[in-house]
Amino acid sequence: MRETAIEVIGLRVRYPGAATDAVAGIDFTVGTGEVFGFLGPNGAGKSSTQRVLTGQLAAYHGRAVVLGRPVREWRTDLYQRIGVGFELPAHYPRLTARENLAAFAGLHRLPTAAVDEALTAVGLTEVAGRRASELSKGMQMRLNLARAILHQPDLLFLDEPTSGLDPTHAAGVRSIISAQAAAGRTVFLTTHDMATADEMCDRVAFIHHGRLAAIDTPRALRMAHGTATVAVEYVTDGTLHSQEYAGTADPALRQILATGTVRTIHTREASLADVFVAVTGGTL
Repeated sequence: MRETAIEVIGLRVRYPGAATDAVAGIDFTVGTGEVFGFLGPNGAGKSSTQRVLTGQLAAYHGRAVVLGRPVREWRTDLYQRIGVGFELPAHYPRLTARENLAAFAGLHRLPTAAVDEALTAVGLTEVAGRRASELSKGMQMRLNLARAILHQPDLLFLDEPTSGLDPTHAAGVRSIISAQAAAGRTVFLTTHDMATADEMCDRVAFIHHGRLAAIDTPRALRMAHGTATVAVEYVTDGTLHSQEYAGTADPALRQILATGTVRTIHTREASLADVFVAVTGGTL
């Protein structure tokens, strides 16, 4: 049985002047070495929960435990054990990639070698001498990751790490995160990118209006709440049509198959986005 890296019981957050809770009494645990996806649309409570767990937000009710110690009992030593990657670039734009990491390494009293190791891990060695402001967004996101893993933390908090990236750069970031998980680190991933979560996460939690709607493995959620369909392309009077059917037993599908006009046919599993809509009634 896995040890617990994060334990949350009855967590509730309400900001001053707000009429409702941003986080409305949620419970969950994250096992050591697990990649845990915290999924929901903007404003659902993802960032507020992460701010509590990383010690940035003290005004909350309930119990929040990180790496075996209540968050309220941690001091600055928490930041020796966790790494945080923000959605927006968090670096000094006029410094080079290497100088940025060297500055952060100094906060942790790390040797120079740690900077080069982090640059290598995220594939930025060749641009280490370029100013951060000159890097592409994909490179800047990887620089964020390098800063988060620089001190080899036990627990990574990553907020929308693939936001705004094209498919190639997003795949590169996912590969880096997978390597960190393979090294035994726990990853708490907040995102509304269901494709990334489906590919990477051991378990996911859906949060909507501050409440948890479901927690399970991506596959279990798809099987329990999603509906597989059959997608067909067929030709009528020289025109190509596309249609989805509920299953192979659908009479309309059998009728189309009997005509001999079908060009392509394949099954389509429900996505996590489909499941989110089914479970919460909301959209992403």
